[in-house]
Amino acid sequence: MLPKKIVGVCSFLLDQSPSFKESKQYRLRAMAVLEEYQGFHFGKQLLTHGVHFLKEKEIERLWFNARVIALNFYKNNGFETIGNVFDVPTVGDHYLMHKKL
Repeated sequence: MLPKKIVGVCSFLLDQSPSFKESKQYRLRAMAVLEEYQGFHFGKQLLTHGVHFLKEKEIERLWFNARVIALNFYKNNGFETIGNVFDVPTVGDHYLMHKKL
């Protein structure tokens, strides 16, 4: 049975990264799933739906800054890292990740 409350969210924003040449880029700005619902593939479903929606809009690249602890989740969903780890103050270590759509 599905929960009757919001257990996960993600937001996609029109945003250009200087790291990529495509003119049609979006950024995954935020993504979260309540801890007690992690492991049930809600995050994968949100991400898959978002990528599908962006492909329909003919967006060429999706990029974002990923927390190190989420790296394997994104890699398992077809995203790649670029560059070295960097610190986001008060948040922690991140990698720039992307996927050509």
